[in-house]
Amino acid sequence: MKIAVLPGDGIGTEIVAEAIKVLEALDLPFEMETALVGGAAYEAHGHPLPPATLKLAQEADAILFGAVGDWKFDKLERALRPEQAILGLRKHLGLFANFRPAICYEQLVGASSLKPELISGLDILIIRELTGDIYFGQPRGRRTSPDGNFPGAEEAFDTMRYTRPEIERIAHVAFQAARKRSRRVTSVDKANVLETFQFWKDVVTEVGKDYPDVALDHMYVDNAAMQLVRAPKKFDVVVTGNMFGDILSDEAAMLTGSIGMLPSASLNAKNQGLYEPSHGSAPDIAGKGLANPLATILSAAMMLRFSLNQPAAADRIESAVKAVLAQGLRTPDIHSEGTTKVGTMQMGDAVVKALG
Repeated sequence: MKIAVLPGDGIGTEIVAEAIKVLEALDLPFEMETALVGGAAYEAHGHPLPPATLKLAQEADAILFGAVGDWKFDKLERALRPEQAILGLRKHLGLFANFRPAICYEQLVGASSLKPELISGLDILIIRELTGDIYFGQPRGRRTSPDGNFPGAEEAFDTMRYTRPEIERIAHVAFQAARKRSRRVTSVDKANVLETFQFWKDVVTEVGKDYPDVALDHMYVDNAAMQLVRAPKKFDVVVTGNMFGDILSDEAAMLTGSIGMLPSASLNAKNQGLYEPSHGSAPDIAGKGLANPLATILSAAMMLRFSLNQPAAADRIESAVKAVLAQGLRTPDIHSEGTTKVGTMQMGDAVVKALG
């Protein structure tokens, strides 16, 4: 089992180190190789995704990814910014299906900004299409406006687009995932305004006919954003496009108390996957030992389950995380009165100990 380890920038190196510590404690035959990515790769090689890093990722069974980005790179041309590394990996590896579970652990109900009765027992799976939509659509750029309200003015433009195969494959992923859960899918769109998402709605509806045992409903994205904070437990599996999924998954993550608890997986058709926490590189706390490594550790568990065919080991990690939370150990982002505040390394050590 070959794992490409790409820690990235900011707190990425700290949280990935703890996930590796947990993986090594499992005593499984892993081959792990580390490479630079993001801002760290740009500083060393002049590009956020150097050829050697991409080659390693392509040859690996799975990728454990930290986080990329730092304010000091914001003035670089877009193609050289750290965030282009993750977009490049998605494109070159065909990572089209992003799984973002939003689970509220019993011990963290009080950490959420919502009332306990709204989020106790919360378990949502957001499935985001990852390689289409406005993030990748062409044409894009800047030009002198040929028409509109201000013809002749400078303007910027991006193109939102989806093909039928792109929508069909992510819809199948969502319906198949729902069959393993509560058999409910909510497709989020903006069909009342956008032609792209009227097409999305039509295609998802067609695919849904292949799954008569799964209930399908449709919801506009603005209503979905509202319902996530009004009645989040009404959702089971949510499937949506790239941009809407980007926004809604972060909103759902915060329902659980901290985005520092939320893992994610991005898979291609071969179940090769990139596994990363849902949060960013947090350069303001980098090197201070304050970062929560649990999202990355739980991402490693998803990696074991989806790409490395080690479900028992994944269960061990997830059980260990629950045990550590039950012990009252908390990093600063989830700390509250009556719990014990610990740092990044201490939390990782506690999970290793809880593995037994």
